Amino acid sequence: MTVLHDVTELSVTEAAQRGVARLVADAENGTDLVVTRRHQPVAAVVSIRRLEELEEAAADLRDLALVLARSVTDAGERVALDDVLAAFGQTRESLAAMPDDE
Repeated sequence: MTVLHDVTELSVTEAAQRGVARLVADAENGTDLVVTRRHQPVAAVVSIRRLEELEEAAADLRDLALVLARSVTDAGERVALDDVLAAFGQTRESLAAMPDDE
């Protein structure tokens, strides 16, 4: 899996000469830009669509790591959800009553 595609590298000086409007237009048109200083990458300019793809991929990788960790450490013991909730002083009803933003 390639993280960035259709990458264009440019120095900080070149990026400044292009200006923000052109950098944004390039990103909107699907070009991932990598800005370098002394030939070392220091920043990236990507479209919101591409950023969302990268965030989704990162979330998928976190989920995969969790599944793999659980499969390696699974001892076969299962605990009922209600028992877990009770251990934390909660019930299904108290969870349902919580606002979504907490």
